[in-house]
Parts: sequence; structure tokens; C-alpha cells
Amino acid sequence: MFSLTVRRHFMIAHSLPREAFGPAQGLHGATFVAEVTFRRHALNADAIVLDIGAAGTIIEDVLAGLNYSNLDDHPDFDGKLTTTEALAEYIAQKVAAQIKDSDDGRELAGIDVTLRENPDAWATYSLDLTA
Repeated sequence: MFSLTVRRHFMIAHSLPREAFGPAQGLHGATFVAEVTFRRHALNADAIVLDIGAAGTIIEDVLAGLNYSNLDDHPDFDGKLTTTEALAEYIAQKVAAQIKDSDDGRELAGIDVTLRENPDAWATYSLDLTA
């Protein structure tokens, strides 16, 4: 299995209005480093998983809809908790939707999104594209 990972960062505001989240129940900001890994079983005809520039553009397009947003007001998250795990899944689904119709996208085995909120804590969502 081959993989390519491209990173970008984005900033959001949100609240997590449940007792389990302690002080994060109130509105607060977060800066995430998003690492998006594209996986495939075999390299393409150009001996790559995916063009790095194209991957970066896709990620930037997806993150543009979140960057500097208050997710409490974002229509895609109405009634949903915007935990790090939930955001990782959301980003993976959006990236997959953007790439699915390209030649390389059809050959991908999976996409993993890791969101690093700080050097000591991160969450990953793995999307299997072969199912």
C-alpha cells in the first residue's frame, strides 16, 4: 500500500455544549493541523499516488469552508457536535467527494484525516474507498 500525506492548517470557533467537555462547553477557538493521507494499492502511470499540488488544492478547497468560521453557525453542523473526531470524518467525506470522479480518485483505496489540535492530542478518521 502506498500513501501520500499533505498538511494544511485551519482555524475555527465552536462550542461543545455537553457537560463531558468541561470548559470547552463555551465558545472557544481552535487551530487544527489537518493531515490528509491518500492511500492506493499501486502507483499510477506517473509512479505517484496523487499529484501533491492537486491534493493540496483539494484540501484547501475543503478547509476554506471551515476556516475562520464559527461552526456553531455552520449549516453543515446544525444540531451536531463538532468534536475533533467528527470534524475529521467531515473533512474525509468532503475530500472524497471532490476527488471521486478523477482518474486517480477512482483508484484510491482510502483517505485518512488526522486533525492535530496540539502536539499532544489528535484524532484520525479513516475512510475506506474500496467498500
